[in-house]
Amino acid sequence: MSRLTKLLPLVRSANTADRHQSRVLDAALLAFLDFGIKRTSMVEVARRCGLSLATLYRRFASKSDLIQAVALRQTRDFIDEVDAVLQRQVDRDATAQDQIVELFAAFINGLRGNELVHRLLATEPELVLPFLTTRGAPIIELGRDYLAEFVTRLQREGKLPAYDPEPLAEMIARTAVSLALTPQTVIPLGDDDAIRRFARDHIVVSFRVIQPGMI
Repeated sequence: MSRLTKLLPLVRSANTADRHQSRVLDAALLAFLDFGIKRTSMVEVARRCGLSLATLYRRFASKSDLIQAVALRQTRDFIDEVDAVLQRQVDRDATAQDQIVELFAAFINGLRGNELVHRLLATEPELVLPFLTTRGAPIIELGRDYLAEFVTRLQREGKLPAYDPEPLAEMIARTAVSLALTPQTVIPLGDDDAIRRFARDHIVVSFRVIQPGMI
């Protein structure tokens, strides 16, 4: 995809599913968690959401379309959750350090708590691994653009110095994907307190936070 076509605003502007579509996506997600994607049939999804197979196919022309819709909603929900965490920090006029810590914790907890990704990595890695490795550019782009937007806002507020945010944002996005792929790590990320301590000790410094009195 061209860099002129940004994925982040496309994900954010995606229409919220109507009640019937939400029911279908809920049913599909639960079926994927129970059986995996390959073993989940459109018949099973139709049964779970109480629609006829013909009606389901009118909403989603193929199983691939349904999978894409579930993935889009999962991505949008993840971004909405991180947005909500940051908005609470902004509303409290939190320091740059606190916002960075909460952003890192939200990213890690969101990845750690994604049941579908963990289910697929454990049982159907051949389906999900390409989208996190050789075909992972869209995921990296989403993470990079989200983090670059975050850094740019803090720069406008005078809490970070002027620098190109994209290299730092991409480095952190790639690290997050790596942690999702290989959660076994010596990095102490076992609980929220440990995540926040690690962020304060090792992540905050990467953002070159401007301390009070420096400007």
